Amino acid sequence: MTTEAATRRMPGAPCWVSLLAHSLSATQEFYGALFGWEFRPGPQHFGPYARAYLDGREVAGVGELPGNRHLPVAWTTYLASDDADATAEQIRSCGGTVGVGPLDADDAGRMAIGSDPEGAIFGIWQGRSMMGTAVSGEPGSPVWNELVTRETRVVEPFYERVFGFEPEAVAATDFDYVTLHIKGQPVAGIHGVGDALPRDRGPYWMTYFAVPDTDAAVRRVNELGGRVLRPPQDSAYGRLATVTDGEGASFTIIQKR
Repeated sequence: MTTEAATRRMPGAPCWVSLLAHSLSATQEFYGALFGWEFRPGPQHFGPYARAYLDGREVAGVGELPGNRHLPVAWTTYLASDDADATAEQIRSCGGTVGVGPLDADDAGRMAIGSDPEGAIFGIWQGRSMMGTAVSGEPGSPVWNELVTRETRVVEPFYERVFGFEPEAVAATDFDYVTLHIKGQPVAGIHGVGDALPRDRGPYWMTYFAVPDTDAAVRRVNELGGRVLRPPQDSAYGRLATVTDGEGASFTIIQKR
């Protein structure tokens, strides 16, 4: 379930996660207290934005929505690309949608925001001076990215054609899950949850962050004004829980085995 930082930069692999919230200062306070992140200014072309650092290494980005934009607050998974413009065209030709870009983010890179045929939103990142997350798998950093959708078979061909993923289905009759590989390395997953998918939300990409102690992190989330959507439980990969920050952006925390 873990992907190394170098693996995350291969074309198609999740390479960055970013959050747009209504209050940048409150968001920084929440994640700084939860994960120990420090923040430095990032590209400002699209409004106030900061990069989060863990021990001096970039791990994520947080930005502020315009005051007149009352959009749902959610983490966005960015997939690496050698050519954002070509990837955007491939998304369109395979039945997806490109809603933003491609466009430059200062000299850091070129980006776009798209969605798959079922509506799950994701980003594209062509790194230049900033290649993406510099650390993965350590406490406070992203460790996994997973598409939550109705049925894996509906969207798997889209991601395979656009990004060159090598899908591998989990051999279980009652568990609809596909692991996506690049050059033999697992980089992401697709989880089909059927009717359990909230109708008011639709399919979405979920970011997993590593923590040293899931139960302690859940208590801290509550103290900081977040909520627990799924309480701590053990899995084959470690103890995990799904929570939200103070503005409702959901993410999963996991204490790896």
